[in-house]
Amino acid sequence: MTRTYVKPFPRIVLAIARVLHRILLRWTITGTENVPADGAFIVVANHVHLADPILLLLSLPRWITFMAKEELFRNAILGRLLRDAGIFPVARAGSVQQKRDVMRQAEELLAAGRVLALFPEGSRSRSGHMQAGKGGAAILAIHAGVPVLPVAIDGTEQLYRTAWWLRRPRVTVTVGAPFRLQTGSERMPRSELSRLTDELMHHIAELMPEERRGPYAG
Repeated sequence: MTRTYVKPFPRIVLAIARVLHRILLRWTITGTENVPADGAFIVVANHVHLADPILLLLSLPRWITFMAKEELFRNAILGRLLRDAGIFPVARAGSVQQKRDVMRQAEELLAAGRVLALFPEGSRSRSGHMQAGKGGAAILAIHAGVPVLPVAIDGTEQLYRTAWWLRRPRVTVTVGAPFRLQTGSERMPRSELSRLTDELMHHIAELMPEERRGPYAG
């Protein structure tokens, strides 16, 4: 299995988080046998709560790198934790050049054999229902030429409720089979990007309860 060096600080924080998640949640993970033991790939998942990235890190046997909004890095302690964990900042309203730089950085990370996680919806869905995906994940998967691993997170919408920890909400993380996106168009027109994005999102939706699949139901 590929090993990724991560500094001790984030590993200690993650170990504490694992204990807390086991105490506060009825947490179930299925499908971890689908996670590739070696090589680069992109994890794509639906996004409901701020806890979702931690759940992915705790649920998968490979260390995952994320993109995070640059505002989070302004706090000295949190910024150090994020950088030590290999997470890199992204400007939400960045220029075209900034977006290209982020894409280049992501491709370099994947070329080094690491694992990158993305939430294709772009923003959290507090209802727990899936939202329409954006094209960034599909573009990166095509450019980098790496497999995509779909993951569905169900139940973290309950964490928005008052005193949720008293109920020990049931949270399920389901890992699907890896797949590759294929395109016959080198320039990837908008219609082709839309098709690829829908294909990617349907792989996530298939792992979700039918009533939570949003625009990808049926």
